[in-house]
Amino acid sequence: MATASDAPASSAVTTATDGAEVESGQGNGNGAAPAAGKEAEEGEEMIGPGPLPARPRQKRPLQFEQAFLDALPSAAMYEKSYMHRDVVTHVAVSPADFFITGSADGHLKFWKKKPAGIEFAKHFRSHLSPIEGLAVSVDGLLCCTISSDRSVKIYDVVNYDMMFMMRLPFVPGAIEWVYRQGDVKPKLAVSDRNTPFVHIYDTHSGSNDPIISKEIHAGPVKVMKYNHAHDVVISADAKGLLEYWSSSTLKFPEDEVNFRLKTDTNLFEIAKCKTSVSAIEVSNDGTQFVVTSPDRRIRVFWFKTGKLRRVYDESLEVAQDLQRSDIPMYRLDAIDFGRRMAVEKEIEKTENVPQPNAVFDESCNFLIYATLLGIKIINLHTNKVSRILGKVENNERFLRIALYQGDKGNKKVRKIPSVAANVNDSKEPLSDPTLLCCAFKKHRIYLFSRREPEEPEDATKGRDVFNEKPPPEELLSVSDLGKTATTSLPDNLVMHTSMGDIHLRLYPEECPKTVENFTTHCRNGYYDNLIFHRVIKGFMIQTGDPLGDGTGGQSIWGREFEDEFHKSLRHDRPFTLSMANAGQNTNGSQFFITTVATPWLDNKHTVFGRVVKGMDVVQQIEKVKTDKNDKPYQDVKILNVTVPKT
Repeated sequence: MATASDAPASSAVTTATDGAEVESGQGNGNGAAPAAGKEAEEGEEMIGPGPLPARPRQKRPLQFEQAFLDALPSAAMYEKSYMHRDVVTHVAVSPADFFITGSADGHLKFWKKKPAGIEFAKHFRSHLSPIEGLAVSVDGLLCCTISSDRSVKIYDVVNYDMMFMMRLPFVPGAIEWVYRQGDVKPKLAVSDRNTPFVHIYDTHSGSNDPIISKEIHAGPVKVMKYNHAHDVVISADAKGLLEYWSSSTLKFPEDEVNFRLKTDTNLFEIAKCKTSVSAIEVSNDGTQFVVTSPDRRIRVFWFKTGKLRRVYDESLEVAQDLQRSDIPMYRLDAIDFGRRMAVEKEIEKTENVPQPNAVFDESCNFLIYATLLGIKIINLHTNKVSRILGKVENNERFLRIALYQGDKGNKKVRKIPSVAANVNDSKEPLSDPTLLCCAFKKHRIYLFSRREPEEPEDATKGRDVFNEKPPPEELLSVSDLGKTATTSLPDNLVMHTSMGDIHLRLYPEECPKTVENFTTHCRNGYYDNLIFHRVIKGFMIQTGDPLGDGTGGQSIWGREFEDEFHKSLRHDRPFTLSMANAGQNTNGSQFFITTVATPWLDNKHTVFGRVVKGMDVVQQIEKVKTDKNDKPYQDVKILNVTVPKT
């Protein structure tokens, strides 16, 4: 995989510098001068040589870039996940060292940040209907939720206790805290889902009546975000129109911006593209804000000018182009990519999906957002992808994220790294940067840190913590697993191929269902004369598909069956026998043998055997010539399999 700093942000469709939009690809490249004056108006080109074209200005590298990256999560896999009772729809991080998560069943959970990882603090049944909005104040002391039940629940974060409940005469649409740290009145803005009104409440007054109300947009306000550096709220309606307004007067903040008319800005850009706004996030210094939209474009604006700085296109068409490219950082296995594309199309058809967002880091130089490929960390200064987190997590499509980078009091130390930080002898960072995520149709929250997941001695203490009762389908699969008899299953066999014999040791005690499926197929002659349809040198050899193209095959039960991961069986060495699949719990008949250690496949594919003799045969098969689809030009077949009697 290419290093992150060398990879361009190839999804960028527009770039701009200092608020002035710049389009790529301008100029004819042959040294001819452009037409001028009357000739330019008539569309004629000047004949003759032109002056030497100006050299493109080299972008300076970002100072302290590595120090900023060291203050961000870097692990390729999520370190831990914890359960909710229903699909998680909202995640937020409080500067007071708390994580807050909400789910579709109206439940709210508080998690306390520890020096490494988190621990559960408290659980509330916030609403009887799904949580539709979650907001945390700038100082991190207050949190609130809204739902279609016309109520607002307000919580004291540090003491994880509910302070106050407001009853509204309308159905709320969006919610946001609109006060600065130290203000006497903790003001809360609530929009009406059915009218253009925005209402401001003093949450310490104990009153259900707003202190001020006003029509901000022509239609209902869908999203609001507070810029505490300028005491200004940025809001968007259903048509994608953006507005700035003061949290005190609800009027346009003339003294805080460098424009008077919106026509001098790019704030109409989203409405012009006939899309809407999913989420708005503001940088810590208040100079930028980012807007995510259903058209899969992430737009970064300068706050004071309202001009576009960057636009990143994460559409499915761009994803397909990247898959066809030769950049390893952006490529996936063909089967994995097809499955992820199917999930993306399902997301587009599903209602009440967690709204994806993008967040800035504390230095305001990096933008982080989830994509089909994983979670991208983009250097806004150089316009390059610095990292991709979770690329190997092919069972989770991350959507909404929140970033924790430690105590806000240490922000200055991280923003301008000191010499002392560079000579720190400790391998542990001063803080524990953590990315909190929720995923499509998942009951879990996921934590990315700078640590890869550990392999615990006890298999029940893996990275996926069962802090709630598992869903019925998971319990059913576990009970079925226990019914599988292991005493009659063989623990070895010999696979006779057209290039020699491969002796395999199996693990029926650890993976009873997988071994039963495999050995039964072998006894029945299912694998006889099947080809090795996928061979990748320096990776693995794959077979077991009656169709010979990687799309066929089924289990002995006629349906897909569940994974069987065991703490002692890992892809930590070559010549490992493992099941091929198209995602979680989709095992059939296909299997593969690795030719190198492949630890990124752990907890993704079931290891159920090892090669104990015939390693040279595996290596011979690995070295055969293949086409662009990794299929050998000359067929290598399984002739038959000898299974000992039990």
